[in-house]
Amino acid sequence: MDAGPAAPRGFAYLFEKFPSFSQTFCAREVKALRDQGLIFPVFSIRRPIDEPPQDELADSGPVQYLPEKFDTILASESGFRRAARKAQGDLDHTWGGEKEKRRVYEALWLGPVLQKAGIRHVHVHFAGTAARTAFWLKRLFGVNYSITAHANDIFRDETTARLAQIFESATMVLTVSDFSLRYLRGKFPAAGEKFHRVYNGIEPERFRSPGFPAGRPLIVGVGRYIEKKGFSDLIAACGLLERHDFSCLIIGHGPLEGDLQSQVNRLGLDDRIEITGPKTGGEIAALLARARLFALPCLNAADGAVDNLPTVIMEAMAAGLPVIATAVAGVPEMVLDGKTGFLVAEKDFPALADRMGRLLDDENLAQEMGRAGRAHCEELFDVRRTSASLLEILQFHGTVSV
Repeated sequence: MDAGPAAPRGFAYLFEKFPSFSQTFCAREVKALRDQGLIFPVFSIRRPIDEPPQDELADSGPVQYLPEKFDTILASESGFRRAARKAQGDLDHTWGGEKEKRRVYEALWLGPVLQKAGIRHVHVHFAGTAARTAFWLKRLFGVNYSITAHANDIFRDETTARLAQIFESATMVLTVSDFSLRYLRGKFPAAGEKFHRVYNGIEPERFRSPGFPAGRPLIVGVGRYIEKKGFSDLIAACGLLERHDFSCLIIGHGPLEGDLQSQVNRLGLDDRIEITGPKTGGEIAALLARARLFALPCLNAADGAVDNLPTVIMEAMAAGLPVIATAVAGVPEMVLDGKTGFLVAEKDFPALADRMGRLLDDENLAQEMGRAGRAHCEELFDVRRTSASLLEILQFHGTVSV
């Protein structure tokens, strides 16, 4: 791909991995900005390998991938090798050692490509790998960068000291909820004016519900099979709904799949709960259209992981479903308790069961909440609105030339 003609406004995206099954909001944002007339190239540090298929990612556009290994480049290109050696001292002083030297190699490879294309600014998602590469792009080549920070990247994965360095060097830092905006401004007051909130977005029109079908009511939960999603509590809550007739699908993939299936078996819920594994966006949309309610009882995991603004909740709201979730992080900005669904305390699976039972018993209440959720989703999370807000902030900071 020739990046030069594709960057008339001096702007590009840099991802750690693109397109990614678990980050479809990134692909939607790229598409929405391009639909608004912003032309830019997309670079990715890694290729998405061994990921479940996802129909929503089919139209992600061209991507230029960085080299998987730098051994051959270091051995054959003396200029690259000298630049790497020169940068090593700065790396040792700044981040203390060898662990991040690949970020320097990525910057040294990408910097000349960006300069040739006239790219003066890159935007990255997550304050992790791609943000660290962008930090060195600015350090070594003067290419500016901005970041959209999400959840584990700021709550758990990165040290406070390194985040402070990355944020101080960035032109601006976006985050995806008011909760995380308050968190960042409180933790990094010196960079407070750089922080902005822009919600992730979806395409609500992809999720049209024909109404609640007759027959056995369906409960749906979607997410990775990891502790912070709270699926063990969802299974436990289903076990308390003995007088109700329902089916529950828990859709996703991840390391706890076997544990969740064992819990279902142990509670004798095989005829009610299915751990389905991954499904495409189109398949999920079809199942949401058949469902009575959506449940995602997120929690603060033992390893510090926590969700911030789960995209699947937006999708369920767009499908006209009431949502039962927990009042963690940015979730209360999505689920309005008693209006678009219910919020319960994390790990309180008896309360979760109670709210699910109310919606299984009262179809009219479920429909009323679903309609309110759809309206709330269209108002806040339509990707056309969120990408327009992003573009406005990029222009305000002089990131994108008009």
